[in-house]
Amino acid sequence: MENADDPSSPNQNSQSENMGWAKKSHAIWASTENWLISTALGVMMVLPLLEIALRRFNSGVSGSAEMLQHLVLFVAMAGGAIAARENRLLSLSTFTAFLKGPWATAARSLSASVSVFVTFAIGIGCYQFINTGFIGDEVLFFGVPVWVFMAVMPVGFALLGSRITWFSGSSWHFRLIPVVAGVALYFFCTHSFEDVEGFVWPMILVLILATIVGAPLYVAIGGMALIMNWGWSGYFPEERVEITIQTQSQTLYGFISNPLLVTLPLFTLAGYFLAQGDSSKRLIRLIHSIFGGVRGGAVIVTVLVCAFFTTFTGASGVTILALGGLLMPVLQSAGYNERSSIGMLTGAGSLGVLFPPCLPLILYAVVATNTKLVSLSLTDVFLGGAIPGALLVLMTIAWGVWKQPQASIVRAPLDWEEIRKAFIGALGELFLPIVALFALFSGFATPIEAASVSAFYAFLLYLVDARWVRKARIRNELPQLMSECGLLVGGVLLILGVAMGLTDYLIFAMIPDQMVDWAQATIESKLLFLLVLNGTLILVGCLMDIFSAIIVIVPLIVPLGVVFDIDPIHLGIIFLANLQLGYLTPPIGMNLFLASYRFSKPMSEVIKASLPLLAVFVIGVLLITYVPSLTTWLPGLFK
Repeated sequence: MENADDPSSPNQNSQSENMGWAKKSHAIWASTENWLISTALGVMMVLPLLEIALRRFNSGVSGSAEMLQHLVLFVAMAGGAIAARENRLLSLSTFTAFLKGPWATAARSLSASVSVFVTFAIGIGCYQFINTGFIGDEVLFFGVPVWVFMAVMPVGFALLGSRITWFSGSSWHFRLIPVVAGVALYFFCTHSFEDVEGFVWPMILVLILATIVGAPLYVAIGGMALIMNWGWSGYFPEERVEITIQTQSQTLYGFISNPLLVTLPLFTLAGYFLAQGDSSKRLIRLIHSIFGGVRGGAVIVTVLVCAFFTTFTGASGVTILALGGLLMPVLQSAGYNERSSIGMLTGAGSLGVLFPPCLPLILYAVVATNTKLVSLSLTDVFLGGAIPGALLVLMTIAWGVWKQPQASIVRAPLDWEEIRKAFIGALGELFLPIVALFALFSGFATPIEAASVSAFYAFLLYLVDARWVRKARIRNELPQLMSECGLLVGGVLLILGVAMGLTDYLIFAMIPDQMVDWAQATIESKLLFLLVLNGTLILVGCLMDIFSAIIVIVPLIVPLGVVFDIDPIHLGIIFLANLQLGYLTPPIGMNLFLASYRFSKPMSEVIKASLPLLAVFVIGVLLITYVPSLTTWLPGLFK
């Protein structure tokens, strides 16, 4: 009789072969997804360059605008699916990290059940939206019907749901729980209740609990929009579900197809090309060769390099994680203790959010203009952020110079030969912001074309660095790099798309109007309103990531800004500066968590280290708030 435990038995061999084929199939599918999203980003980068070239011959690429918009849609859904594949969907909570055993299993099952419910509902809505008479046989370009490009939405949500289910448990009987529970919740909501208002708060409480135990951020925001529209919008029972889920999908499609959003993945791609190679080392060498011999030179190096990278990646988390290990020795070698160094890196990681062409500036301009109450150009918003951003940088450097121990200061003459070599080495990186800003402000290109030029220039820098400096295998590295960019961009765009559904409900429910009435009746002073706004936005910055905060909160505060006669550019910079401050605000500021992870230190230690720089940022935010000319002078100068 054969031993069933014998590794050489037929059963064991068959199982090993099946597992081997499953792993190979998964690897092939993952590689295909990486190549598809890399190709989409590559086409998005090249197509505007063709437009610039063909414009000289009074020609262009037919349907290029629509093609770019639908490529953004593809990147949003494919990037979200890749994030789910890697189990890296953005969430608000890290609570599950502290749970063990049955409690962890229960938390995963709950979060996955609600996630499957929300994902399934939005996916069904997307499928129904595509099959409406409104879409029909409309053709976009090359004779391809529009529904072919829109089909990426239900397919994307199907992949999201299946991958969330997969990670919900270690065996199939655990994975069946979210499938059964999620579908049951959906069919419960499709029941024709005469009065559903009594179910709204229990559903919201379940959603909040699921968010606490790890449900993705798009589920939390999209679920809130679905539940509120379902229960509080006053639809008739027979049309309640259909209108709710189709409205969510229409809003998702309409927002992600916004032409200006094309700039978001392109500028992000430029940042990823820049961060992949040794650009950070070359910039550190250059700035250190110039300022290393003066008091606070290490801080100057840290602040300028962090601001440069955050400007192009749009995310302070990337800066802390990527540059923390490089810059910590620079600070400590200059005499700063470990605590001061961690505090500096935690704070400096968010510097750059106000400099063009950082992504939050682009997104604020898009969302504020969508309210129809103000009209903003990217140029004005970029100019408005320049001086406040420089103010925060200078204040951070001043604090660092004052903080450096006197005994550690070693003044050294400038080594001009080293400066020359470092300058030549970093020349390519130094030209990147010049290329981006020249393309944007010279009238030579549209904002989309300027983003394309920036991405292509950064791509050339990457090729030179990978081919001749690092000797990397570009064929293997490039798709992985671009898929990482797509993962970040897709995850963000997915959140933004579903967040617009919540924004639409808030507008439908006249929440902004009620806030305006309350503010006019309660707050008489513009200065007092700005103080209340600062406090509220700092809290928002603690609880929400900057991208979803822009989508949900900006439509609420723009009407208030109009009532209190606050320049919309100034309002936007106040908004972003406060969110930047929220990154550092204990106990749940995002940068605090990232620094704790990056430097392997307890949260309490990171919070103590960051408090001095938090105070510096508070002063800077108050100056930005109460001295509006810091923001409005430069845009006014160029009008």
